[in-house]
Amino acid sequence: VQLQASGGGLVQAGGSLRLSCAASPSILNIMAMRWHRLAPGKQRELVAGITSSGATNYADSVKGRFTISKDNAKNTVYLQLNNLKPEDTGVYYCEMVVLQIGSPNIYWGQGTQVTVSS
Repeated sequence: VQLQASGGGLVQAGGSLRLSCAASPSILNIMAMRWHRLAPGKQRELVAGITSSGATNYADSVKGRFTISKDNAKNTVYLQLNNLKPEDTGVYYCEMVVLQIGSPNIYWGQGTQVTVSS
């Protein structure tokens, strides 16, 4: 399983971006999809997650600004980033937890850079 993340870029504060992460080949039994970010000088942070049932969770720092969603048919998870702030700058990684042969396996995308200028 490979995850391909895209959608990052350079944006001014207050702007928006939409990140995508697609899994290939098509897979079943995705238990959860998550977005993490790694900012310079900081530890990796869980930004948002969504379960197979559609339940979502967000880091306090992004609540009300970011929205995670998924398209099961496309094995894709999205992260809509609105009202971006300079502190949102970092590399965003997607993660998928897949149930395979009765055990959860974790897959990571390659990361996509988000840079927010003030």
